[in-house]
Amino acid sequence: MRSLERAFELLEHLADAGGRLALTELAETSGLPMPTIYRLMRTLVNRGYVRQEPSKRYALGPRLIHLGETAERLLGSWAQSSLAQLVDEVGETANMAVLEGDEVVYVAQVPSKHSMRMFTEVGRRVNPHCTGVGKALLAQLSDVVAGEIIGRTGLPAHTPHTITDPAALLKELATIRRRGYALDDEEQEIGVRCVAVPLTGTPTLAAISISGPQGRLPLNVIDDVVPIMRRTAGRLSESLSA
Repeated sequence: MRSLERAFELLEHLADAGGRLALTELAETSGLPMPTIYRLMRTLVNRGYVRQEPSKRYALGPRLIHLGETAERLLGSWAQSSLAQLVDEVGETANMAVLEGDEVVYVAQVPSKHSMRMFTEVGRRVNPHCTGVGKALLAQLSDVVAGEIIGRTGLPAHTPHTITDPAALLKELATIRRRGYALDDEEQEIGVRCVAVPLTGTPTLAAISISGPQGRLPLNVIDDVVPIMRRTAGRLSESLSA
């Protein structure tokens, strides 16, 4: 049992480091003896959960992809009832998304009961800078890591309101951390407003949002909506961390 715990710890250290570490780096971050790490990593390599690169660094292996995709689908199904309750309380479409690599992936949605409603396909991938959930996810990272992501993805403009300056986006992330929610004010689509809050303490970075036409989501109702969303996020965080 202890070996199993240590193997999972090593996988998590690899993930936290971006997916690659040398044996000496694993020893430094984990505090485990080198022979123990080597033995566990050889087992993980043989099973396909880790691979060893020509540089001798260890990297997360392809067999984890299947596990991750299956877990991601389950994550969305677990969130459905909480999102449905959120829709009942606020009246607008509710979404849940996670950060996968440099992209935001929508894993669950419950649509509004209004005839005019927002729709995002589950499984859709978007850049994080122009959506409420994306900014709520980036805000959970350090400025250094967030900056690396936006450096790789760029900040393409989807509307005249999209933030396209890296310094301005980092300033926005600081505001999000301080106030506890993110806002997409016509940054992804004209006429659409989105409010998002992060989930905390979950195994993977996640956030939930509500989205709707500006007319039904005026700025003066945000302060009323955010506490409801935070309660939903707290319930979800608790259930996903159990």
